[in-house]
Amino acid sequence: MTGFLGEYESTLDPKGRFLLPGGFKKQLPEGESTFVVCRGTEKCLWLYPSSSWKPIYDKLSQLNDFDPKVREFRRFFLGSASEVELDSAGRLLIPPTLKEYAGLQKDITLASAVNKLEVWDTTRYKQLIESYSESFSFTAKNVMVDYNVTI
Repeated sequence: MTGFLGEYESTLDPKGRFLLPGGFKKQLPEGESTFVVCRGTEKCLWLYPSSSWKPIYDKLSQLNDFDPKVREFRRFFLGSASEVELDSAGRLLIPPTLKEYAGLQKDITLASAVNKLEVWDTTRYKQLIESYSESFSFTAKNVMVDYNVTI
């Protein structure tokens, strides 16, 4: 598989570690144990397997340093990026600044986002998904038409 499917809940321990759910472990490329975690949009974190991160980093490194939008994006996105590795118990450590950015307390939800996982505070994630429930049909139609996707 070249991406992720599903959403799973996990729990942060007092040190900011969580157990990577087995459902996602099964979807990782064989031998993948290193990730990059960084700020995402809507106050979540983005968790990239290293194999997904490298092509993104390579593209970002080729952007024009003289463009203020590029510098702003890099500061926000790359400035927060940290490499994390699965420990012997299958846990990942969220750095304190990222934990604070995403408002992570104890209960977290990991949601698939194609080549990465989103890490959310569970309450915030449920509220976000609930806010989509009435408009999802309209959004789905627009995305499928605007991007010419057929299923």
